[in-house]
Amino acid sequence: MTQGNTDAAQTGASAYERAGVSIDAGHRAVALMKGAVARTHTPAVLGGIGGFGGLFRAAFGQMADPVLVASTDGVGTKTKVAVRTGRYAGLGADIVNHCVNDILVQGARPLFFLDYVAMGKLWPERVAEVVTGAARACEALGVALLGGETAEMPGVYVEGELDIVGTIVGVVDHPELIDGSCIQPGDSVIALPSAGLHTNGYSLARLALDELDWQEARADLGGERLEDLLTVPHRAYLAAFEALTAADVDVRGMGHITGGGLVDNPPRVFPEGVGMRVDTSSWTVPPLFELIVRRAGVERREAFRALNMGVGFLFIVPAAQREEALAALRAAGESPWVIGEMIAGSGVTFTDGVTP
Repeated sequence: MTQGNTDAAQTGASAYERAGVSIDAGHRAVALMKGAVARTHTPAVLGGIGGFGGLFRAAFGQMADPVLVASTDGVGTKTKVAVRTGRYAGLGADIVNHCVNDILVQGARPLFFLDYVAMGKLWPERVAEVVTGAARACEALGVALLGGETAEMPGVYVEGELDIVGTIVGVVDHPELIDGSCIQPGDSVIALPSAGLHTNGYSLARLALDELDWQEARADLGGERLEDLLTVPHRAYLAAFEALTAADVDVRGMGHITGGGLVDNPPRVFPEGVGMRVDTSSWTVPPLFELIVRRAGVERREAFRALNMGVGFLFIVPAAQREEALAALRAAGESPWVIGEMIAGSGVTFTDGVTP
């Protein structure tokens, strides 16, 4: 027997544990999150936690032609902010709400969500914090957290770091699918605020802010601390959309302002020959974004592509229904504003010449 094997026998460690993977830690993580996940299960979910695959009954009520809409995404380098601050629960809400917003753009209501959490060395409490956060976000939106994967991969992920990915599946009745084809010049564009950076722009933010004291209450942030502002979870806009549909507002298009900002995201739903004019005087860019822009030394044009600049979601509605839409959103607890209008042309133009 070699010395290495003798040491392993003395410590009682399995070969897998010596390779850096703890099966017991994985079981503990599941046990810690099990209750929170179970609370998201609706009658459509068949079976419990632990199966090889999640089971969801595909019953869509009165829909004439149900279409499934799916999306997968991650939270980017916001994970590094979580590691620095020790705040992990928000990452779960981040990935759920981000994915829900993505399929909402096409008018889809979410059905179920699956998560993937990976680390170099598995910390059950951290995994449980992330997944419990995701489960709470799912529960708030009526989404089933149907399953997921917890992976421990030493040598792939740096110890202490983590990665998070989510997949959402939703449904929309084909006649109600929103694809932007009805958008026309003259339509109004209504914006809803973001809660901060959401899940994009963190590489730029960390470049700009890394050397600052994140626990300091800063005057240029209205007395707020960076560790609080940078960990605010991504917002979900499902309730806002439902308020508009309940008010019979004709929502002709939507935009989720993520990577690519106000420059690249809205045109993804524009029909040929139609563009958007954004009035940059219609809102005040939050101080956090101004601090990042100033310290990173980025041009305004780049900032509007890398960051959401305080704009989380857009609704495109007929001008004749603009006031009705604003009233419905305010009644739902939102703070909407008219950010611009649709025009003949292409892409997005800004009133202050931010982009060409």
